[in-house]
Amino acid sequence: MYYNKVEICGVNTSKLKVLKEPEKRALLERVKQGDRQAREELISGNLRLVLSVIQRFTNRDENMDDLFQVGCIGLMKAIDNFDISQNVRLSTYAVPMIIGEIRRYLRDNNAVRVSRSMRDTAYHAMQTRERLSAEHQREPTVEEIAAEMNLRKEDVVLALESIVDPVSLYEPVYSDGSDTIYVMDQIGDRHNDDNWLDEILFRQSIQDLSPREKRILRLRFLVGKTQMEVAREIGISQAQVSRLEKGAIRRIKNPR
Repeated sequence: MYYNKVEICGVNTSKLKVLKEPEKRALLERVKQGDRQAREELISGNLRLVLSVIQRFTNRDENMDDLFQVGCIGLMKAIDNFDISQNVRLSTYAVPMIIGEIRRYLRDNNAVRVSRSMRDTAYHAMQTRERLSAEHQREPTVEEIAAEMNLRKEDVVLALESIVDPVSLYEPVYSDGSDTIYVMDQIGDRHNDDNWLDEILFRQSIQDLSPREKRILRLRFLVGKTQMEVAREIGISQAQVSRLEKGAIRRIKNPR
């Protein structure tokens, strides 16, 4: 299921049973009567639903087994709280419950500690966004979310930003097949005058570089500009700046 993973939490996903809607309805009626065996069958018959939901979170550095277990908790809550008198499918009701349970888990296990009130505001903002998206069939604006919650736009933005996972400086943001641009390549340093290029200049190692390469290294490591800023100043793309920069550094480190 995940990168061809067949087993998750000891469960062989290739052998999971898929229940039909009439079977789910019959089991739900038995569950409401206190039938524990029917509850287990209903949980087992909806594990594929949990798997499909946690695929939305595969871009995170989270253990999929952990997310699967948390998703199962959301599924069990959905089964226990489902109202069989409503003309709604269990999956329609369960998916938001599973997503909510996973998001609470990720929120509470975020590497950056955020106050409970801030996390609660962010959680309610995400719920509001999902509801407005379903109602209007489009992504709502921050202003619309804030108005619905009776909060200032700034408070909603701050709350949502507070639960965003930290990004590694080595996370790729673009690749054209021959070169990759990382987050660190988009960050300038205008305050660090004690960098390794001073040593390179002292050793006169850049004398064999082309004028363009020298200019790029000077702007990048002495002036402290980002690759995007250098690209605009020189009149080429950021990918070209990245390629020229890395090629020049490679030649400096490994002179012929």
